[in-house]
Amino acid sequence: MQHPVSAQSGVTAPNHADRIGFAQLTRRAFEGGDLHPLRERLLARIEEGTAEAGEGLDLSLIAQLLGEKEAGLVIQTEVLSFHQLFRTPCAAAKPRLRVLALAADIDMGGNTPIDFLLEDSDIELLTLYVVKGIGLPETLPEHDVAIVIASDSEECRQALALIEKAAPHWPRPLLNRPDLIGNLDRDKLYRLLAGVPGLDIPVTAPTTRAQLSELSQGKIVCEEITGELRFPMIVRPRGTHAGVGLAKLDDAAALAAYLAERKEQDFFVARFVDYASPDGLYRKYRLAMVDGKPYACHMAIADRWDIWYLNAFMAFSEEKRAEEAIFMLDFDQAFAARHKIALDEMSRRVGLDYFIVDCAENQNRELLVFEADNTAVVHNMDPPAVFPYKPPQMRKIFAAFTAMLSRHARAGEESAA
Repeated sequence: MQHPVSAQSGVTAPNHADRIGFAQLTRRAFEGGDLHPLRERLLARIEEGTAEAGEGLDLSLIAQLLGEKEAGLVIQTEVLSFHQLFRTPCAAAKPRLRVLALAADIDMGGNTPIDFLLEDSDIELLTLYVVKGIGLPETLPEHDVAIVIASDSEECRQALALIEKAAPHWPRPLLNRPDLIGNLDRDKLYRLLAGVPGLDIPVTAPTTRAQLSELSQGKIVCEEITGELRFPMIVRPRGTHAGVGLAKLDDAAALAAYLAERKEQDFFVARFVDYASPDGLYRKYRLAMVDGKPYACHMAIADRWDIWYLNAFMAFSEEKRAEEAIFMLDFDQAFAARHKIALDEMSRRVGLDYFIVDCAENQNRELLVFEADNTAVVHNMDPPAVFPYKPPQMRKIFAAFTAMLSRHARAGEESAA
């Protein structure tokens, strides 16, 4: 059967188009596979007029993985103008559960990479893109549980608004509700988490080039932008991710030099927190919050404050990997227990069924939260020969995610009975 999203009915939802999907293509790229031959085959099929919609969406992702972001997005938007529903087949011949993921027309980092979470499971994934000017079909494809995977970014606002409007009439359990995703914005999250015992989150304030220019010239003081701001400060262009434009500025002269190198007009600023451990190294953690419970995703260790897992070079340090392995092994009894009050309250306030937290411990051993989102990649691609402790931990996260979907699907069946 098909499920109406509102009182209106009678419009048949589009048939799904099969695709290779995000997880498989990203894994090929991550492992050094050459995506060019596949790209050429897909391009040839498009030129012949024989390509399916799913192949067009795969081509879009391949272009992005090869560094051709703008070209990939053009292809994606073209495909989504005539087809919005796609299937990523599951490992089982007969799926136990069917999940409907609600996505937005955005680059490959703008939707939850749910493919990774469902890899090797007996759950079938349908992805419905909610597109400007098209919106949701009046009749939804059959599914057992739905989850919003669009992010809190500006490009997803319209898609989230359309889903939010339909949410009260949704025929099945709807996870990661769209009205809650918007709270993950950098300038909203700190307000949401203010006053949580044992949690430190700096005020992240929006500001303009004009204001920062005045600050660099001494015409205004830090407190006129936001009360707790001071040098050294962290600044980043608004709307950027993965550390693009991120800088620590020690004084007004450094701010002036930074502005001279950047063209953006809008920025975020926050106080700098020195979270170095007693040994002088910085430790940054990624946690997955699944159904209210924290799980360790990774631990990055470096001699620099602006850590990402890749620039920590964990693969080249047996000592760092040994520490990460212990972090994962002892997580429930150590890190999670130490920060239980803060993590529980953060989960309650955020309210999402699934989200990711990038965090550390400040020098008072409080939980220092950098950001939270619903689209960070949680994967099992690291080579087990180098990271033998990771596959069991990732499988634990994936099992928790699929168990969460199953629990909500059962609850939906019981309430409908």
